[in-house]
Amino acid sequence: MISLAGRDILHAWGKFVFTGIGLGLLIGVTLVMAGVYRGMVDDGKALLDNSGADLWVVQKDTLGPYAESSSLNDDAYRAILAMPGVDKAANVTYLTMQVRKGDQDIRAMVVGIAPGQLGATPGWPPYLVAGRQITRSHYEAVADIAAGFKLEDRLTIRRNHYTVVGLTRRMVSSSGDPMIYIPLKDAQEAQFLKDNDAIWQSRHRTTANPAFNRPGAPGLLDAVIASQSANSFVNAVLVTLKPGHSADEVAQSIRRWKRLTVYTRAQMEAILVGKLIATSAKQIGMFLAILATVSAAIVAFIIYTLTMDKIREIAVLKLIGTRNQTIAAMIMQQALALGVIGFVVGKITATFTAPLFPKYVLLMPLDSVLGFFAVHMICVLASIVAIRVALKVDPAEAIGG
Repeated sequence: MISLAGRDILHAWGKFVFTGIGLGLLIGVTLVMAGVYRGMVDDGKALLDNSGADLWVVQKDTLGPYAESSSLNDDAYRAILAMPGVDKAANVTYLTMQVRKGDQDIRAMVVGIAPGQLGATPGWPPYLVAGRQITRSHYEAVADIAAGFKLEDRLTIRRNHYTVVGLTRRMVSSSGDPMIYIPLKDAQEAQFLKDNDAIWQSRHRTTANPAFNRPGAPGLLDAVIASQSANSFVNAVLVTLKPGHSADEVAQSIRRWKRLTVYTRAQMEAILVGKLIATSAKQIGMFLAILATVSAAIVAFIIYTLTMDKIREIAVLKLIGTRNQTIAAMIMQQALALGVIGFVVGKITATFTAPLFPKYVLLMPLDSVLGFFAVHMICVLASIVAIRVALKVDPAEAIGG
């Protein structure tokens, strides 16, 4: 019966192959969509891995620093360092913004890292592919290669200019934006310091306040103005633990005594995947369901068309005593062959087009295996309509046609 199915495919090979290619493009899009979701999850995990932290200390009752804004005084890390079980603690800022390179704007996450050394201070990029780490306290940057910068390039962040001294790889935010590392003081100024006009207007409103126009108020006025010009805040404190200490126990201790919110690695990963990526995951799941439905409809239509084209041949087979199981097997084999062609074309398409996407696409072997079986299941179900039509054919049609 395999020879019958093969002969029939060869008889209409053009229609069969082109249909398989069309189906393969749909399957390729499906695999890429699954890869986009996998890439988003991998970006989130890479963000946590690259931070080098065991705990994230953020503003109380917030989901910072990645899921929402968080603001801490930049001296909070000293008190955290004194907590039992804490090995290292370092301030860090995160700000997603447009970075200028000449006349071009590049969306990136600007990370402010505390002074220190690689391996001794959490938050630093763990490795470089070119150049060196930041050694000066101002105006140097390390950029992910996805941002398109090269060594010695000049970039603009707010009012300051920076020279790219190092390049790294796979340092991205949870949304896939490349990271650019700059010194902490520069990052604090970029994120928290107001521009000159805003500072002037704030001072003007403060001096016009009647509360400062009474005896003894000038000293208080100076203090308020100074606080308005300060940028002594960070988004989070990254903490590493001493060997043998439980992350949950140290986190609970910091929450209790420092009145701050603390997240462990597992909790932060749950926030990134469960809150930042959840909506995108639902959208991707809906697209996958639509693509699966469209693929099933295409397979059902083409197999039905091929079956209707050979109604008389099926009637002849019935007339000479061919069993219904044999005819059904022939049609199902054609559907499975169509699925094989489609999956091969789809896999090749996904593999070669994935690097062209602006977002990271992670094609996992397990997804390909599941996709292979899903395609064949769709083909089997789609062939049922054609099989039912074939089994209802009257053998007399072979004589009456």
